[in-house]
Amino acid sequence: MNLKTAIQKLAQELNIQKIGFTSADDFEYLRKSLTEQKNAEHTSGFEHQNLDERLQPKLAVQDAKTIISIAIAYPNKSTEKPAKTTFKRGHFSRGSWGEDYHNVLNRKMQELAKGIEKLAGDFNYKAMVDTGALVDVAVAARAGLGFIGKNGLLISKEYGSWIFLGELVTNLDIEPDSPVDYDCGDCGRCIDFCPTNALLGDGRLNAKRCLSFQTQTKGMMPEEFREKIKTVIYGCDICQIVCPYNKGINSHFHPEMEADPELTNPELIPLLELTNKQFKQKFGTMAGSWRGKNPLQRNAIYALANSNDKSAIPKLQEIIKNNPREDMVDAAEWAISRIGNKNKFRPKNKATQEDKKF
Repeated sequence: MNLKTAIQKLAQELNIQKIGFTSADDFEYLRKSLTEQKNAEHTSGFEHQNLDERLQPKLAVQDAKTIISIAIAYPNKSTEKPAKTTFKRGHFSRGSWGEDYHNVLNRKMQELAKGIEKLAGDFNYKAMVDTGALVDVAVAARAGLGFIGKNGLLISKEYGSWIFLGELVTNLDIEPDSPVDYDCGDCGRCIDFCPTNALLGDGRLNAKRCLSFQTQTKGMMPEEFREKIKTVIYGCDICQIVCPYNKGINSHFHPEMEADPELTNPELIPLLELTNKQFKQKFGTMAGSWRGKNPLQRNAIYALANSNDKSAIPKLQEIIKNNPREDMVDAAEWAISRIGNKNKFRPKNKATQEDKKF
């Protein structure tokens, strides 16, 4: 058995859903696009800031020859529902369910690296997830794991876009895989259903218009986005929900990533009362907790307004009177102005209707 085949077998044993191999050649073809995005102020600011390091794998591993790209499929359907209570609930996007995927992926890659070491002996490598330097979707696409969709996400036939990516930049010499032979074709559903027109149509997006970005910002959210988040307090799944490649996908490979409905669908008013310590104790293992409680509590107020929760008015009045945070006071005033407003509610948007079909 050659090394590549042995590594593929090892990946299966480690419960890694997809693995691919590509050269450690640079990704210079991305430089123009990434520079244009930054100059247009379409970036989020969360990206790795050194452009050379994003494009040149050999800046991570000097003698790099092969990048090993992996994907693990995460749940996009919950197996349990939250208990019914008197409180309205918010929602975390699917990518934040269960244990923080950065931790899960890092463990998988360390296990993979240790296994490869047993097969090939000592080797140089650098492990990365989406907080690393390289553009993980570009690596994965070149390694044949899937293609980059018009929503900017990697899409595979087997698992749709409900996958997390990681890579090992290595000095191993392994035959590269070929890119896949399928793509979005003429489909533009993600573009059509994006409620903020954040998708540019060519796989790029204006990150500042993306609802996922807006739910993670601190301070006051621009008013045009507040109703559009509905009751989602972290992230956004709309462009994935409507994607035909995601139809029928229901992956449950990693128990640690399964939804705890009491966390992924938290009661909104009790969430407003949590201290920093209580928040970390309750939500600290989730990817959606990385920005702390402040943005989520602000978003919870928007969600209370969007669900027309009149029972929240006393709590919102208390926030206006006593809370020292300007963003919370502003959110509470905005929410009270909308709760009970008969003209506020409109028919469900297309994306919500489409969610039922997928």
